[in-house]
Amino acid sequence: MSTTLIITTILGYIALLFTVAYISGRRADNEGFFVGNRSSSWWMVMLAMVGAAMSGVTFVSVPGMVATSSFSYFQMALGFMTGYFVIAFLLIPLFYKMQLVSIYGYLEERFGTGAYKTGAWFFFISKLLGASVRLFLICVVLQPLLFEPYGIPFWLNALVTVLLVLLYTFQGGVKSLIWTDTLKTVCLVLSIALSIWFVVDRLDLSFVQMVQMVKEDDNSRIFFLDDINDRRYLFKQFFAGIFSVIAMTGLDQDMMQRSLACKNYRDAQKNLIVSTVLQTIIIFVLLVLGVILYTFAERMGITLPTGSDNMFPTVATSPAMPVIVGILFILGLVSSTYSAAGSALTALTTSFTIDVLGGAKRFDDERLTKVRKGVHIAMAVAMFIVICTLYHLGSSNVIDAVYTLASYTYGPILGLFAFGILTKWRVRGRYVGIVAVVAPVLCFILQQNSERWFGGYKFSYELLIVNALITFIGLMLLIKRDQQ
Repeated sequence: MSTTLIITTILGYIALLFTVAYISGRRADNEGFFVGNRSSSWWMVMLAMVGAAMSGVTFVSVPGMVATSSFSYFQMALGFMTGYFVIAFLLIPLFYKMQLVSIYGYLEERFGTGAYKTGAWFFFISKLLGASVRLFLICVVLQPLLFEPYGIPFWLNALVTVLLVLLYTFQGGVKSLIWTDTLKTVCLVLSIALSIWFVVDRLDLSFVQMVQMVKEDDNSRIFFLDDINDRRYLFKQFFAGIFSVIAMTGLDQDMMQRSLACKNYRDAQKNLIVSTVLQTIIIFVLLVLGVILYTFAERMGITLPTGSDNMFPTVATSPAMPVIVGILFILGLVSSTYSAAGSALTALTTSFTIDVLGGAKRFDDERLTKVRKGVHIAMAVAMFIVICTLYHLGSSNVIDAVYTLASYTYGPILGLFAFGILTKWRVRGRYVGIVAVVAPVLCFILQQNSERWFGGYKFSYELLIVNALITFIGLMLLIKRDQQ
C-alpha cells in the first residue's frame, strides 16, 4: 500500500472530521462543551456511545489476540452487557437526579471534599494513561507506514497526532463529540464489514463456507472452564467484564458525558441498552475477522511480525491483499482512535476544570471559558509526554495494557462509589485519599506473589474487583464511631 494512498485516506477523513466538528460545535458555550446542553437525541448519543467504546485498541488488538486467546475476550463482552444494565438502572437515575456536570460531584455530597478530589484525581490519572495508550497505538501503526519512509521521528508523529485531536475538540467539546463519534461509528462498522467481505472474496469462500471455516478453527473457542489459573477462565473474564464496564464507563467522566447529554434519564437508559447490544455484536465480528485474517496470512505465506497488535496492519496493507482493505483499515483505525482520544481529552478538561480547579464555583462564565481552554491545551501536552514515554517502554498488546492499567486506577473509584451507593455510613473524609492509594499498592503486591501464595493462581483483569474490595474494606475502617 503506497504512502500517498495512506496520506490521502487520512487527510480525507480528517477534513470530514473537522467539518463535522466545526458545524456541530461552532456555537457551543461552556454548558455545550461540558454536557452538550442536555439536548441530544438518545439515538444519536447511542451511535456515539458505540463509537466511543470501540477505540482503535479494540479495532486492532481484538483481531490480533485471537491467536493467543482465541475468542475468550467474548466472555468479557458478555460481562460488559451485564455491566451496562447496572449502569442504566442504577447510576443513570442517580446522576440525573443530582443534575451532575461531573459525576464525581456525587462523592463530594456523599463523603465530602476529600473523597471528591480523590475520585477526580484517580479519574484524571486513569483517563490520561488510558487515552494516551489508545493514541499511542495509532502512532505506532502509522510510524512504519507513513513517517519512517520520510525519516520523521516518532515524537513528531505523536505531536502531529495530538495537535489534530486538540484542534477538532477545542471549541465544541461534548456537543461536537456526539456528532464526530457518530461519524466514527459509521466508518468503523463499514470498515469491519467491508474488510471481511473483500478478504473472504479473496479466499474464494461463500458466506456458509466462511462460517464453517471459523467454526472449525482451533482459535474460535469461546468458553474456557478447564483451569481456574488460566487468565482466560470464564468467570474471571465474565466478572472482570461486568466490573470493568461499570468502572470504565459508568464511573468514567469521559463515557458518561455522552449519556448526561440526553434530554432525560429514560433516554439515557435506552441509549445504553441499545449501544451495548451493538457493541457486543461488533466485538464478535472483530474476533471472526481475526480468524479470517490469520487464515489469509497462512494461505498467502505472509510473515507476521511479533506482537499480536501488528497482525491486522501487516495483513491489511500487504501486497497480497486488495488495496481497498488497506484503505478500510486506515479509515477504521484513524476514525476510531482520533474520536476516542478527542473524547478523552474533552473529559480530562471537564474533570480537571470542574473537579480539581473547582471552576464552576470559582469563576464566572467568561473566566471559566479561558481556564477551560488553557486546561485543554495542558491536557494535550500531558498526553504527548505519556505517548512518547510509552514508545520508549514498548508494549506488545495494547488492549492488555489498557485493562491492566484500569485494574489499578479504576479500582479505588469503583470502591468509593460502591460504598457510597450500597451503604449509608459516613466516613472520616480526610483519610479517604490514603485508602485509595494503599489499595492499588496492596493489589500490586498481591499480583506479584499470587502464584506463590495461592497454588499457582494468577490474577487477570479481575484484579479490578479485588482493588475495589480492598478500598471498600478500607472505607469501613474509616466509619465514624457514632455510626458503628
